[in-house]
Amino acid sequence: MNGEASAVDRRREDIVRANMPLVGHLVREMLARVPAHVNRDDLLSAGYAALVAAARGFDAERGVPFPRFAAARVRGALLDELRGLDWASRSVRQRARRTDSAREELTAELGRTPTVPEIAERLGCTVEDIEHAEDDVHRATVFSLQGFTTATADDIVTEPGAGPEEMLIRRERLGYLRHAVDALPDRLRVVVEGYFFGERPMADIAAELGVSESRVSQLRAEALVLLRDGLNTHLDPALAAQNPPKEGCVARRRAAYYDRIASRGTLRSRLALTGPDGLPVAA
Repeated sequence: MNGEASAVDRRREDIVRANMPLVGHLVREMLARVPAHVNRDDLLSAGYAALVAAARGFDAERGVPFPRFAAARVRGALLDELRGLDWASRSVRQRARRTDSAREELTAELGRTPTVPEIAERLGCTVEDIEHAEDDVHRATVFSLQGFTTATADDIVTEPGAGPEEMLIRRERLGYLRHAVDALPDRLRVVVEGYFFGERPMADIAAELGVSESRVSQLRAEALVLLRDGLNTHLDPALAAQNPPKEGCVARRRAAYYDRIASRGTLRSRLALTGPDGLPVAA
């Protein structure tokens, strides 16, 4: 009996060793999507623990290959690890608020969207400082909007299912996201759909819009601020209240955008955008 147990343990150890590169791959994939301050070693530890647990719970008779079975569980563990982290460090959040305020002030003063150098001059920092801070915020925002899933439909099916209430909330949030994107001004919507959902190169989007790549970067920043604040207004008013828009034309445009999101549909229509499993419904 002990011999059989030892043999099973050895097989599990062999499976874990053989699939350790899978954890490294999934961690690298996630690090490309999150702010630079997220610790790689913390993610690896969570991923390896999930791999060991997957080896213990694997049942070959189910007909699912172990790498696919394990990948689903490792992704879930990495996501749980990120949810437990302070997503944007305090300094990143402070820089984001200062940048947003400077952008709004300059927009009101200039009557147009300010350039990155103009924002940097107002804040007394370099263009590189602004770009690095915005990259961190963009990654965090996109993660929160899209969630972390590069899995195929088959992978998702093998993941532990969410409870009915959790799935309903997730589907409503995805519906709000779709409506929030649809409600964006045309140029901002083209940038978001092309860059984040279509994974198109920025140069291609710039060519389509007839603008420079730096202008596309500005539009991307503007769109993500609108999306973040629009979703917070409807889904988490307490967060929205922490960064209220200033009076004036900028505040009026934002209020109109928030109204467009609400007018896009009802709870029923938002839920109709995904199936019971939370996957998008084909148009």
